[in-house]
Amino acid sequence: MNTTDLCDLLGERIGVLTPLLRDLGGRPRFAGEVVTVKCFEDSSRIKELIVIPGQGKVLVVDAGGSERCAVFGDMSAATAIRNGWEGVVIYGYIRDAEPLAQMDLGMRALGVVPMGSTRRGLGLTELAIDIQGVRCHPGDYLVADENGVVVIPRELTSEALTAVT
Repeated sequence: MNTTDLCDLLGERIGVLTPLLRDLGGRPRFAGEVVTVKCFEDSSRIKELIVIPGQGKVLVVDAGGSERCAVFGDMSAATAIRNGWEGVVIYGYIRDAEPLAQMDLGMRALGVVPMGSTRRGLGLTELAIDIQGVRCHPGDYLVADENGVVVIPRELTSEALTAVT
């Protein structure tokens, strides 16, 4: 399944993230059920989620686009990989770009910054968030490839998966 076919099939019924997100992981193609986090300069909720089984899931993080610190790095990626996560999409920044580029995890983010975030226990999970004007609900389906990133509403997921497989 690729994003161009999904756009042709579903058109305006799906969300297309703008190309501001950079491909920073070792897996350029990934897809899965959306799990959401909203946090700002605090990676606590991300760390809590990546330790649970993530097979078939993509973590979508609204980090507020903060350029001051990264909310995800190589240690978090290693944990996510161990627990089977397909990928992570962050409206914010990561660090440890070189090792992340070699790791078997899909990764999209605005960019790279060396400063890590704090962990004060702040942030929310499993709520609808907006990423670049695209509404992402827990249970939606995200597909990322070399052409971009699309979010398929939960109610269209079976139609999309059936049509493009």
